Amino acid sequence: MAYKRPFLVVKRELLQCSLLAYLCSSAKSVGSTVSTDQGKSLSNKNWRKKKTRPLSNEHLSWEERLADVVTPLWRLSYDEQLELKQKHVEKVLCHLSDQLSKGTSQLSSLPLTMGPKLPFPVQTILPSPVREGYRNKSSFSVNLGADGNPKTVGHYVGTGRKQNIVCVSSHHLLNMPEKHKLVARCYQDFIRLSPLEPCILFHEGGHWREITVRSNAEGHTMAIVYFHPQTLAPAERDIHKAALVDYFTQGPGAACQLHSLYFQESSMTRCTHEQSPYQLLHGQPHIYEEVLGFKFRISPDAFFQVNRGAAEVLYSAIGDMCFPEADTGGKARQGGTLLDICCGTGAIGITMSPRVDRVVGVELIEQAVEDARHNAALNNVHNCEFVAGKAEVVVPGLTSPESTLFSSPADGGGLTAVVNPSRAGLHHRVVRALRNQPAIRRLVYISCKPEGEAMRNFRELCCAPDPRRRLTGEAFSPRVAVPVDMFPHTPHCELVLLFER
Repeated sequence: MAYKRPFLVVKRELLQCSLLAYLCSSAKSVGSTVSTDQGKSLSNKNWRKKKTRPLSNEHLSWEERLADVVTPLWRLSYDEQLELKQKHVEKVLCHLSDQLSKGTSQLSSLPLTMGPKLPFPVQTILPSPVREGYRNKSSFSVNLGADGNPKTVGHYVGTGRKQNIVCVSSHHLLNMPEKHKLVARCYQDFIRLSPLEPCILFHEGGHWREITVRSNAEGHTMAIVYFHPQTLAPAERDIHKAALVDYFTQGPGAACQLHSLYFQESSMTRCTHEQSPYQLLHGQPHIYEEVLGFKFRISPDAFFQVNRGAAEVLYSAIGDMCFPEADTGGKARQGGTLLDICCGTGAIGITMSPRVDRVVGVELIEQAVEDARHNAALNNVHNCEFVAGKAEVVVPGLTSPESTLFSSPADGGGLTAVVNPSRAGLHHRVVRALRNQPAIRRLVYISCKPEGEAMRNFRELCCAPDPRRRLTGEAFSPRVAVPVDMFPHTPHCELVLLFER
């Protein structure tokens, strides 16, 4: 894993990843694979041929194959990784600018080309302060290993459709901390000692499923073990839970020094705490993390940015966009109200709270809202309130003329919106509500996949008024974009985009 492969070979293998969309038009693309002409792109026919004929990786070790799946950029230097991400973001935004200038609504069906020069600046990508072992949350699966052992803990190579899944140990992955890898190895040793079988396919029986490991900067570690009860009686389950606790407290697993050990019994692939409560088998119910001087409680299923150091960079960039008139220290109070949509456990709103009179957060997951309220109280923050519910239901009410957002003295300082949706983007009712509320003059959109559904949101925010779609408010315009590298060694980054009107 220490050697460096030739750069042209690296580029050729990256075509197997999702990077082809922007490498194919890059001046550094592999000449024998795609055209290097800046003004040309592959035809749809050739594109389909290239997609159906991936380069073989059978000559690679299982560890290399897994690294290519989880951390596709691992062979490149960090500067080369940042350069690729910067070019990709610029292509996405040129595509957005081109479509806005043409008034085209069918964004997803159009090729991703460089287009004209951007009418707004794209800042140089902000690097992650930590590049290796940065993940504070890792999930490890249980499945058939390369040696045929069904009790192998790691990550998948292959797909269920092709029925060629192999579970490979994750001990070599650059983005995972050593503590997470240790917990995964110990869990594998434990289930191999257990008389119970792993649960690979629910209908085939078995019990031991994946494990999730969370940690903080202080080294406190939480492990959550997922278990399918099948037909085991509660007393039988208790025996195996006791064995798990004993292994991680008195046995070889004690080397992990777990701060918390949770257990969730479920016959579903994923379920919430309300559907199947997380059972605390050992230790403390929470771990805590500090970001920009604020402390946050982390529950088993709480959302928290996986890269703490880069999260501080991200939140600082968001603050600078929301409050561009702030002093050089970035802490000047400007008043007004911050509407934080898809707020999670309240990190953005709470870190921005010293600058505004009021923060109103909206979040779908009730447990996350409970965590957000706890985090506000924990930090002695009294100007934040959090509402649980679907954004498409809550936000139209919050932005209506009758809303308390506009009847309180805080509205004198203006209303700024921050949205941080999932990859699915914002529901069109949320975009409509934001677009049609004239008091919102500044909107900051955070996206981990701007070339996806977020592009539709950008279009609806910026297009000409359209009574047919009930987009009657004044259009927003993109002013500045800031990419932030939250995920070194992967093709992904966060994009922070400021819209104003």
